[in-house]
Amino acid sequence: MIVYEYPFNESIRTMLRLEHLFERLDTLVSREAAIDHHFALATLFEVMDVASRADLKSDLLKDLERHRNQFAQYRGNPSISEVALNEVIDRIDQVFTALNQLPGKAGHALTANEWLMSIRSRISIPAGTCEFDLPAYYAWQHETAASRQADLRRWLGTLLPLADALKVMLGLLRDSGSPHMVVASGGQYQQSLSQSRSYSLMRVRIDGVTGLVPEISGHRLMVSIRWMRQDGEGRLRNSADDTGFELTLCA
Repeated sequence: MIVYEYPFNESIRTMLRLEHLFERLDTLVSREAAIDHHFALATLFEVMDVASRADLKSDLLKDLERHRNQFAQYRGNPSISEVALNEVIDRIDQVFTALNQLPGKAGHALTANEWLMSIRSRISIPAGTCEFDLPAYYAWQHETAASRQADLRRWLGTLLPLADALKVMLGLLRDSGSPHMVVASGGQYQQSLSQSRSYSLMRVRIDGVTGLVPEISGHRLMVSIRWMRQDGEGRLRNSADDTGFELTLCA
């Protein structure tokens, strides 16, 4: 099964991009080849670029606080486990505190590292990190895999409060929705949204064997999904088939 996610606002869009980058970074750091660690650094710099948005930290803290208050209202409810509820609230409190104590923007501490910044300034230039441009970086790539991984994890450590907060917040957001099966007649589906509830994320789940790709658009009042199929040259063409899929709206 393939899950496609569509954010309804810029804040969630930024968080999903960061989650994607952190997942890539975690995969690359765990590998041992120097070329993987090169792209791990490139991803680290991408995280710093995306995380530099001025209101990201405050938005994330507000969302965590909102979820915490929602869960706190369930205290004393006999149908809800107090142990499980306390575990969720405690986890929210932990990541909230860690993120709130992070000075400045995420990754700001790394900007004081002149060696890293010299790589960052050239890594977007085609072949800009060759050995004759950055000999110190070339030497670093020839160190042991364990040594490079230790460096990467140390640098990544400055971003972990953000990564952990994102993981908790997006997990809570995804869990807030109730999936249900719908059918796109002739390959197209539309649904009006309630004006009394503001959704942040839409999730679309479909069996990958169908070979279909969704073209999604939406706003606070309506969502639209058109199913497409790739032709032999990779171009997307409208599918006229009735298509069943799973839809989840998360608030």
